[in-house]
Formats: sequence, C-alpha cells, structure tokens
Amino acid sequence: MAGTWLDPLVVEAAAGARDLSIGFHVGPPFLGSVVNQTPMADCRAVCGLNVSERCSFIRTNPDCRAEGGYLDYLEGLFCHFPPSLLPLALTLHVVWLLYLFLILGVTAAKFFCPNLSAISTTLKLSHNVAGVTFLAFGNGAPDIFSALVAFADPRTASLAIGALFGAGVLVTTVVAGGITILRPFAAASRPFLRDITFYLVAVFLTFTVLYYGRVTLLWALGYLGLYVFYVCTVIICTWIYQRQQRRSLVYSMPGTPERLSESEGDQMSSNTNSYDYSEEYLPLLVYQNNTAQILAEALNPLDLKKWRSHSVSWRLLKVLKLPVEVLLLLTVPVVDPDRDDQNWKRPLNCLQLVLSPLVLVLTLQSGAYAVYEIGGLVPVWAIVVIVGTALASVTFFATSNSQPPRLHWLFAFLGFLTSALWINAAATEVVNVLRSLGVVFRLSNTVLGLTLLAWGNSIGDVFSDFTLARQGYPRMAFSACFGGIIFNILVGVGLGCLLQIARGHSEVKLEPDGLLVWVLAGALGLSLILSLVSVPLQCFQLSKAYGCCLLLFYSSFLVVALLTEFGVIRLKSV
Repeated sequence: MAGTWLDPLVVEAAAGARDLSIGFHVGPPFLGSVVNQTPMADCRAVCGLNVSERCSFIRTNPDCRAEGGYLDYLEGLFCHFPPSLLPLALTLHVVWLLYLFLILGVTAAKFFCPNLSAISTTLKLSHNVAGVTFLAFGNGAPDIFSALVAFADPRTASLAIGALFGAGVLVTTVVAGGITILRPFAAASRPFLRDITFYLVAVFLTFTVLYYGRVTLLWALGYLGLYVFYVCTVIICTWIYQRQQRRSLVYSMPGTPERLSESEGDQMSSNTNSYDYSEEYLPLLVYQNNTAQILAEALNPLDLKKWRSHSVSWRLLKVLKLPVEVLLLLTVPVVDPDRDDQNWKRPLNCLQLVLSPLVLVLTLQSGAYAVYEIGGLVPVWAIVVIVGTALASVTFFATSNSQPPRLHWLFAFLGFLTSALWINAAATEVVNVLRSLGVVFRLSNTVLGLTLLAWGNSIGDVFSDFTLARQGYPRMAFSACFGGIIFNILVGVGLGCLLQIARGHSEVKLEPDGLLVWVLAGALGLSLILSLVSVPLQCFQLSKAYGCCLLLFYSSFLVVALLTEFGVIRLKSV
C-alpha cells in the first residue's frame, strides 16, 4: 500500500542518520561521516534528463531525498506517474496543497487557539500578556511551524526566509491597505510606533544574518531575547497607560457632579429595573442524554441551522472541512472556560485520552519513534495505547456526564500538544509539496516562500482582519497586522535555528538564493520605513489613498520579485 511512497524515516531515525549535516557548519568530529557520501547534484536538474533516467536520479540523488514527512512527492511524480500524466500529477499535488492549507486553518482556528486561550485563562494571564504570547502563537502557528520545518533542512531554509519576509510584506501592505480602504480610521500612535520600530529591528537582524550567511547560538538567543523585550515593553506601556487613565479619572472627579456614561447608566438600569426571564424558559422536566448520545452529538461538527441559512459556497467548504473536523474532534480535546460544563464530554474526552497520546507518537518525527520496539518486543505505540486505555477507564468510571472533573483543565494542555503536532505534520507536508513543485518548475525556494507559502499561511489573517474592519474595529485589525508578524519572524527564525543548534550543530548556515532574497528583504524594510514616515505625516489619520498606495507597492514588489526570479533583472557579472 504505497510503500514506496513512504520515506524510510524509521530506519534513519533509529540510526541517527537525520543528524547529519543539513546546511550547517559542522565541527571536525562530524566531517568523517560526510566524506564517503554520494556526490549531490541539484535535484532541479531532473527535468533536463531523459524520461527513463528520472526515476533512478530521484531515488539515488541525496538532494532529492525528503528529510521529513510521510510521502515522497518527488518519487511519486517521477516514478509512479508516466510522463504523459505529469500534468495530472501536478494538479493533484496543487489540490493536496490547498487542502493542507485548509487543514492548517481548521486546526489552528478551532482547536489550537481555543486551547491556548483556555491555558491563558487557567494561568490567569492578563489580556496583554496573553495577546502577545499565547494568542500570537495561536494566530501565527502555521507560519511558525512551517519555519521550524523549513529550517531543519538547508535546501528549504530559504523557503522559511521567503515565507516569513513574504508574509511580512503581504500583511503590512495588502492587509493593512485593505483595512484602510474598507474603513478609514485614526491609528493608535504609540502602539503603531512601538510595533513598527521593533519590526524594523527584527528585519535588520535578519538582513545582517543573511549578509553573514550563518546564525550562531548568540544570534538565535538574540532573536528570542528581543521578543521577550518586546513583550515586556508591551506590558509596561499598557501599565503606564492604564495608570495615567486612572489618574486622569481621579483628577476629573472633584468639583464636578458624578455622571454615568450611557453604557454605565444602561447597565445600572438593566440591573435595577429588569427582570431575568431566562428561568421561565427552562424546561419543567430536564432530560439528560445517555453516554452514546453525548458521544454522537460531540462528534457531529455540523449545525443544521447554520447549514440551512448559509450559501452554497459555505456548504461546499463545510463539506471539505468535515473529514478534518471529525478527525480532530476524535483526537484533540478542547476546553472552553466560558461554558458552564467547560466543554466536558465524558465519553469523547475518555476516548481522546487513548487517541491523543497515540497521535503524539505517530506525528512526532513523522512516526519514527512510534514503531521503535522497546526491548525488541513491544513497539512504543502499543504501550501508549495500553497506558491511555487504562487512564481512560479510570477517568470514565470516576467521573460523571454532568459535572467536569477537578483536573479537567489538564485536557487543555493535552489538546495544545496534540493540535500543535497536527499543525507541524501538515506544515511538513506543505514544505515538501512546495519543494517538489519548485523542482519540477525550477523555481527557487525563496519565490515559493514569498508567494504560495506566504499566501497560504496568511489567508486566515486576511479574512479575520478584514472582518474586524467591516465590523467597526479597524484599529484593532491594523494593530494585529504589525503585532503578529513580530512574533512570527523573531520566534520563527530564533527558535528554528536554536533547535538545530541544540541538535549538536555549531551554527546554522544560510545560503540566500541570489538577488531575490535581497529584493525581498529590501522591499520589506522599505515598506516599513514608508509607513513609519507617512503615517505620522498624516497625523495617524489613515485614508483610502494610503491603502491604495500600499496595494500599489505590493504589486510593484511582486512584479520585481518575479522578474528577478526569471532572470530579467539580474546583477551584472564583474
């Protein structure tokens, strides 16, 4: 069953082969393991070979070997499809890529972010701390995991740089410009200047790293340290602002009669003159579902009322989401502190105690650890199933359907880990599919990152920010444009490189794809500088003309980037 498609990751992980040099400067102890390797040719040269030689070239060339994931897409393209059906194979790959983006969006929005919100509530974090840490991680999860996966391989490291920079240009121009076109508004001056200054510093750090071509431990820690400093700055600025507001409120009270705002007056009148009629609508006889009915309702992601009221396009998209949502409902617990029962579903939560740990071991390192046999007898996945079944049995008989247990908040952490690994698995496949498309069309990883990967990972930000703007919250949407991408670039580059250095490599080596990377970095820096200059000149009153200028800037950047990729714009050789 598609055995040839599966990567030999189990053997490589057991032998430790994955720790070989993957684009890093390696110390002398590692050099001996690389001396006798097969010479690598650029995998993109496969399309220039005869049809009969392509399959053997893909299977024998180390540059064509995938370092992660479950499927070998290049082998599928050139070994399992005849040349006449290559367009069909590419179409299937593109469709699969779009569905992977759908999986990323559903997992992040409905499972990853709610669990992060529950964790922040459990830890009693303030809204500001939660916004720049947990919620920023939730919103940027596809970008972060895609960057972590891409930095694990030198052949796709430029894909991460292109995606992070490309998403930065897209969000700060197209999304920010679209918000101002939909609803012109007055931007908050201090948060805007703070966020754009930090983002400029992050871009300058990345520009310097690309110039030197390597990331050391000090640089990686510098990225993460800068983000910690950014979080502290947000907290301190918010505290100072709130203190000033309270002080101004106290100073304004003496000598003036106390007046209530409209909202406060309405709230008081509603509390004193209204009667809570909700109890009259409670049923006289309370009917409780049995365990089987609770499980069936919990696993049903379809709301019939919404289904009838929405359009045909929404229904079609929902049909595509259904398999993903059912699978995630089975494997990812979600805790909702705002509900009375905290989303406690005893039969489903007990089933998730078995399936969630199983998903953890099957998705960690593409399942390499799951099939490892302890003592040469029992595989790890079997032990995980046994332990999970025992824990689920104890939980089932020790709890009830109506009342969540005391330790129900622990399910939020389990759901966070499981959804994170689901996102990581999908991001790994996204990177591998994009790399295979780059090999076929002979495109650099940078242009794939700044276009397809950046567009796919940012589509959720586009819809959410535009929706906020239409609902009358353009300032919040505009602030999210700059606040979220700071987290993505600092944590994406810093954590991605730090994980590789922690595996025993002395430094991460970055090899920019020629002029295109510098065009991308320069465009991002230029867009930020233009906004930093033009927004204060407008007295922070953002108009539709400003939004149109941002859209024109992105269109010009995209044209220049594509012309650079195809060699129309190039440096003269000296």
